[in-house]
Amino acid sequence: MFAKVNSEGIFGIDSFDVQVEADISSGLPRFDIVGLPDASVKESRERVRASIKNTGLDFPISRITVNIAPADIKKEGSIYDLPILIAILKASGQITGDISQYAFIGELSLDGEIRSANGVLPMVMRAKENNMSAIFVPAVNATEGSVVSGIDVLPAGNIRDILAHLSGLFLIEPMSSEIEPDQVLEEQLDYCDVRGQEQAKHALEIAAAGGHNIMMIGPPGTGKSMLAKRIGSILPEMTFDEKIETTKVYSVAGELTENVKLISKRPFRHPHHTISAQGLTGGGSTPKPGEISLAHNGVLFLDEFPEFDRRAKESLRQPIEDGMVTVSRTSGTVTYPSSIMLVAAMNPCPCGYKGHSTRECSCSEAILKRYKDKISGPLLDRIDIHVEVQNIEYETLSSKKKEESSAEIRKRVNKARDKQRERFAGTGITCNAKMTPAATREFCILTPEADAMMKNSFESMGMSGRAYDKILRVARTIADLDDSEFIEIQHIAEAIQFRALDRKYWE
Repeated sequence: MFAKVNSEGIFGIDSFDVQVEADISSGLPRFDIVGLPDASVKESRERVRASIKNTGLDFPISRITVNIAPADIKKEGSIYDLPILIAILKASGQITGDISQYAFIGELSLDGEIRSANGVLPMVMRAKENNMSAIFVPAVNATEGSVVSGIDVLPAGNIRDILAHLSGLFLIEPMSSEIEPDQVLEEQLDYCDVRGQEQAKHALEIAAAGGHNIMMIGPPGTGKSMLAKRIGSILPEMTFDEKIETTKVYSVAGELTENVKLISKRPFRHPHHTISAQGLTGGGSTPKPGEISLAHNGVLFLDEFPEFDRRAKESLRQPIEDGMVTVSRTSGTVTYPSSIMLVAAMNPCPCGYKGHSTRECSCSEAILKRYKDKISGPLLDRIDIHVEVQNIEYETLSSKKKEESSAEIRKRVNKARDKQRERFAGTGITCNAKMTPAATREFCILTPEADAMMKNSFESMGMSGRAYDKILRVARTIADLDDSEFIEIQHIAEAIQFRALDRKYWE
């Protein structure tokens, strides 16, 4: 007897079609799994055998051959337990109905319960593309899968539930695909708590409005981390497509919280400086997304930036430029999205007090050079905004003056982003920082006075072509915040000012 069952697999953050074929023939009892399975897939034999017996079903005492197609792609993980079991039951005649319009994914326990799986959302999306009428998924993952409309997502707690549904004795109710409106949650971290630092706040507002990378340099205790951790409170709301993309990454990484349909708040990732390059970019023998991809459509905050391993820092260069990170392994090459806003913070020197108004720096020239050399020129050139965070005076800290709230700043940020969405409609560009060179030439129109200032600065500062483009994009964001159609001289002057710190510290 022969049977074929539909399933799905994961490669990177995308899903591919899998068909599990079972053949039961006469001969000495044997259970083989072929189709390039890894060790965890081969172990399915024992889980499937025990699940069938402990559910009160009959395990065929025959020669069983299971093929997981396509045979040229390595199959990894335990998500094929359920389709293997269904294929065996179908081939042995214990399931009689038509199952060609169903897909199955899930790991089995020895008593027939169905355990959680990673990557359910992209697999459900793929099943819908293949016009499947329904897909059985682990009950704990059904919430994320229900985001996809046009296919019944059936939450399965154990094998008995599935068999009852297929026989018509008891139908599993599909999860609702309706997405409730986002709840407006009060932000615990607010810029009204930050005293002073008006220039740094303004720089972060520009960064949030245009999606620009930013680096803050200043002595310890001046509020760099405090400022960075509050940037989520002023970032614009996510679009539906951004929510889907981000949720897919978290689903594949196994980082999605139970009962969460969609990630609706922009990610804020804050890895420790001891993280490896692989931890940032992702990878492993079974590739998984790293911190860069987990920050997709959100913020990657790197505190104590120079202290990160050099390979880890340099691994940021391609992802922050291209918006994707490619990981190559012997099993294949996977690409993860990494459209991030990089926020870096660092001290001006190892002791932290170079340029301090009241404390003297104790670092020698050799120590200063080694410290500055930890950040390469090409990496520094990819950071759009550099801002100095100065120490705060007592009068500022003790002042009773009410600081501007994050809600007020966010209104301006959303207004600027709305302009950008209208400007880039149909181009695939999401914000000013992601403009292509062609788009930069088209949309960054300078007045004659602004053009003259840009020309003088380009020649006197010895800018690279990349720095030139980035200054124009930052100036475009400043003009958007100022509700200006053209880039005026004050806009270009401010954008150039935000690129001057590399000349001060890395001259």
